[in-house]
Amino acid sequence: MKESLEDLANKWSIEQPIYDLHLGKRDDVSDSQIVVNGVVFHIPYLAKDQKFVLWKCLWPDCHNCCEKQGRLPLTKDDISSISKKMEYDTESEFIKKETTISSWNEMSTMNNVITTISMISLKRKENETEDQDGKPLSCRFLNECGSCVLHPDKPGVCWLYPFSSWMESSSGKPVVHASFQLTGDCPAFYTSKTSEPMMDILHEYSKRIFEYNMSILRTTREKYGFINIIQ
Repeated sequence: MKESLEDLANKWSIEQPIYDLHLGKRDDVSDSQIVVNGVVFHIPYLAKDQKFVLWKCLWPDCHNCCEKQGRLPLTKDDISSISKKMEYDTESEFIKKETTISSWNEMSTMNNVITTISMISLKRKENETEDQDGKPLSCRFLNECGSCVLHPDKPGVCWLYPFSSWMESSSGKPVVHASFQLTGDCPAFYTSKTSEPMMDILHEYSKRIFEYNMSILRTTREKYGFINIIQ
């Protein structure tokens, strides 16, 4: 993490509170929950600074999320749309030639929810192997202009960045949650006295995140992936 942040700082200005938060050096972080369109966003609040940690994408100046991608898990919907985009006759042929299997654990940055996941993943390079799962690789679909050649049919997980998302049961009903991925690779985090500057982004992402979770449910139901949540 420290190495990633130092690499970021060579090109971008990283606020010290953001730097310290990534490294776990803040003891004043609380979970500010903002509900937008039924999605619960867990936004870090730094009590000593009285500031929220927010985010705004820096593309096209930055595409680190594409250059340092750890994996590209696919939903059933992703498999359908991307196989067509890549002009495969069948999904099975696409899966055989263009994907691998990924298994990993995700931990929420705010509430210690651990999610164990196994899914079919799109190869980030043509000869990617399973032992490279989780290791940062530059995505082969990133072109010289910094754009994704699969767009708008890129994997749902790409649309989600910089959030990770999961579902919990509340009073017998499923509730969608989302929190930041703090990996040290994104320079777009900043602090603000209010959460207002990010509200438009949260509204935009709430729809993506909800739809992605519904797609995940279909994916696991049809045995294209397995997810286990531990609280």
